[in-house]
Amino acid sequence: MDSITALTGIDYASVLISAFAILLGMKAIISLFEWFVERLGLETKQMRKQREGHELLLQTSQNLAALQEKQMHDMYQSDRRDEEISSDIKKLTRMFVDKEIDDMRWEINHFAAKVSEGKPCNKDSFKHCIHIYEKYEKILEENGLENGEVEISMELINDVYKQKLKEGF
Repeated sequence: MDSITALTGIDYASVLISAFAILLGMKAIISLFEWFVERLGLETKQMRKQREGHELLLQTSQNLAALQEKQMHDMYQSDRRDEEISSDIKKLTRMFVDKEIDDMRWEINHFAAKVSEGKPCNKDSFKHCIHIYEKYEKILEENGLENGEVEISMELINDVYKQKLKEGF
């Protein structure tokens, strides 16, 4: 019972202050030791880990910056190639449309020449030529172009076709 009485008589504030003072003193000793080791150029395990962590962070930052720069360069190249492909597709489309127009124009004019020479043509040939002319007009309209070359040929073809229909071909 004396030991219990002795514990109740202890000044806990003094014990707490003493423990705090001891911890503060240990911290000061450790800081002094680290300062001393650093002045001597020695490296502790903890200091090495901190340095390696810092170097790793710097290297990661540099790698990230290089990767970002590479990505920007790749995006620029990709955009430039997309523009080139788009331009090439437009050129090819224009070439294809021009070829189709030329082919249809030639077919209509050739058929008109055949009709004007009085060569025999059947009803299906006339219908085919009229259908080609309708497609020709549609392509011209879709591409904002004007017809001027085959109108006379189509007038001749339509006149001969009407005449042949009257005659009962």
